Amino acid sequence: MDLPRSNDGEARFSVYVEGLTSMIGHADRAKPLRDYCLGLMMPCERKSVEPMAAITEPERTAAQHQSLLQIRWACEDGLPRGAVLMDAGYGVDTDLRTSITGLGLSYVAGTQSHTTVWAPGTGPRRPKKWSGQGRPPKLLRRDNKHKPASVKELVLALPRRAWRTIRWREATAEKLSSRFARVRVRVAHRDYWLAAGRPEEWLLIEWPDGEKEPIKYWLSTLPEDVAFRELVDIAKVRWRIERDYQELKQEVGLGHFEGRGWRCFHHHATLCIAAYRNLPYAKVTSPEDPPLPRSELNCNDATEIGGRPRNDALAGRRAEIADFR
Repeated sequence: MDLPRSNDGEARFSVYVEGLTSMIGHADRAKPLRDYCLGLMMPCERKSVEPMAAITEPERTAAQHQSLLQIRWACEDGLPRGAVLMDAGYGVDTDLRTSITGLGLSYVAGTQSHTTVWAPGTGPRRPKKWSGQGRPPKLLRRDNKHKPASVKELVLALPRRAWRTIRWREATAEKLSSRFARVRVRVAHRDYWLAAGRPEEWLLIEWPDGEKEPIKYWLSTLPEDVAFRELVDIAKVRWRIERDYQELKQEVGLGHFEGRGWRCFHHHATLCIAAYRNLPYAKVTSPEDPPLPRSELNCNDATEIGGRPRNDALAGRRAEIADFR
């Protein structure tokens, strides 16, 4: 491959990538390959698809977000709609949350303590008055008296009466409970590039007794009149998702895939989910067997989930479950 002797690094890189694309044999793959290589060479903290897409094609970053695509497909297929649950890894993405709202869906999204919001009664300054010359100013403004606060700063200033102890589900021996507060806020992330502030949404905080500071934060677009306990219940439903994922890996071999390619893994994951569907069905339709004494468990059964042996989700019915694997 003949590279031009030039100090123009961009031109040399383009020629190099053109040589790569000429070898793949598929015209529709040329642009993704070019963008991917460019993203790998650009300065960014994470060399994965979404951060690189934000650099190579910022106008299409939301469309390239795989989670958002899946949600769109679910809406187009007419699946029942509910609240979208996200941990902080996804919940900190303002564009993702905005796109979900644009689909007509509400969300409960984990966020981080440094997320900035406008507390009740506060907000940015209005655009400057038009001087009569040029284009009228449209962007919101900030100054020393109009500054957003981090959610942690806001929470530490809440009065004691804002906190309530709420129980949200039954555990192995008792209902789980913790101390929560909620407040209506407006997300402030880069709103100085907006002509109008974002709509209000819930900020939910968990701060258990005995902890030095809050341990979890959520942003939610559930209705303003949603009951406090219902808001907590929905936020804590992520435990079920994490539990399902754990059992998919441990009970039906989701993590045992050894092939290559997305299509093969997609088939494997689909069949694992189909097989896993039998587990909750059997739990509902079969009488519960008491858990085995710890002395009778082998080393692989020692870790318990929800009071049941990890590898014995349905004690006494392993053979029946195996038929669905």
